Amino acid sequence: MANRFILNPVSYHGKGAIQEIPGIAKKEGFSKVFVASDPDLVKFGVTAKVTDLLEKEGIAYTLYTDIKPNPTIENVQNGVKAFKEAGADSIIAIGGGSSMDTAKAIGIIITNPEFADVRSLEGVAPTKNHAVKTIAVPTTAGTAAEVTINYVITDVEKERKFVCVDEHDIPEYAVVDPEMMSSMPKGLTASTGMDALTHAIEGYTTRGAWELSDMFHIEAIRLIGKHLRDAVNNETSGREGMALGQYIAGMGFSNVGLGIDHAMAHTLSAHYDTPHGVACAMFLPISMEFNRDYTGERYREIARALGVKGVDEMSQEEYRDAAINAVRQLSEDVGIPKKNEKIREEDLDQLATDALNDACYPGNPREADKEQVIAMFRQLM
Repeated sequence: MANRFILNPVSYHGKGAIQEIPGIAKKEGFSKVFVASDPDLVKFGVTAKVTDLLEKEGIAYTLYTDIKPNPTIENVQNGVKAFKEAGADSIIAIGGGSSMDTAKAIGIIITNPEFADVRSLEGVAPTKNHAVKTIAVPTTAGTAAEVTINYVITDVEKERKFVCVDEHDIPEYAVVDPEMMSSMPKGLTASTGMDALTHAIEGYTTRGAWELSDMFHIEAIRLIGKHLRDAVNNETSGREGMALGQYIAGMGFSNVGLGIDHAMAHTLSAHYDTPHGVACAMFLPISMEFNRDYTGERYREIARALGVKGVDEMSQEEYRDAAINAVRQLSEDVGIPKKNEKIREEDLDQLATDALNDACYPGNPREADKEQVIAMFRQLM
């Protein structure tokens, strides 16, 4: 079977990259841009860094901000309605995964109206048309939604998240400007950065991993291990390194899948509204421990990429321990909590069932049963 790889047609990287946006809009002939961004980014002036550029160049736009941290079906439905009412013909998504996931779903439904029932997009939806042309501008260094073919929507009614995988949703342009990430508070920088590390490690150990994706994931692990602590301290070099590292991780995992960490994290977020990055980070050493005997020599390379010395002289058990311990130490250094007090004993059966039904689980290198998943959830209690 052939291995498929899908990336943005065009991406811009580095300080000041957002200056390219008006030129892109003019080149593409955008007449009315639908700017999707969450309320906090508008409140703190981050969104304005882009909309001011549009105004200066006389590019018409409408602003949509009905976006929650874990975007819901209703956020998407309201966005589709707002897009139509605005007479828009293009999208600029500004934010983290929440804004970009909402924008992806809106863009897909606009060009594929037969999928107006948002739940019908779950899994690999057989859409026929590419989404509305989109420029994605990340403000967090974590989700890499600007370069992936995935998005995640919360079904509030059923208390679950569902993953959508669609080659038609990838933005035509990614504009990765570390200056757009400089206003992130420490906690958000830490959690989104650990989400990026989870992408890289799960992508490197997933069943679908192969040489091309490995190249991206190992470099992403190295960059994140080197730069996340500095990014949390808001150092410029740290921000720049994380902006690149999280994007490279996205280039890989989008094409090969993830594993049980993300399956459990999606479930935790859906039931208790736990921020996605925090959930991923808490589960990362737990899931690595669960998978350790099913990863061959890959933990040696993870340990090496995270800066562990002497891995070639270590036994298999030693370098596997070293990789897991390096992740635990990084997580502790950036302030990720170890426990989630919201988890209740009576919820564990449903949490495990939902995790095993999540679209990310099949990529895990080791099969899990319900009791094993419950045991992993229980470690956070």
